[in-house]
Amino acid sequence: MAKVQTAEKIEATENAKVKISIIPRFCKGCEICVKLCPTQVLGMEMFKVKVVDIDKCTVCMACELRCPDFAIFVDKK
Repeated sequence: MAKVQTAEKIEATENAKVKISIIPRFCKGCEICVKLCPTQVLGMEMFKVKVVDIDKCTVCMACELRCPDFAIFVDKK
């Protein structure tokens, strides 16, 4: 019997300087990342984190560093 692997759903938003990736399945809706973002890049939708305005991102990485569920990743380009 073959083992079936499924790909993890990742929502990625990017611009010329940064890529923000979110794994919705990992997000528990605690809003820590949203509250810590100094430029209001993130928001909540249906109890999950969403990128609202990526162009405001300063790549401070506070959201990634404080996410207790490892649901958000910030990659500077």
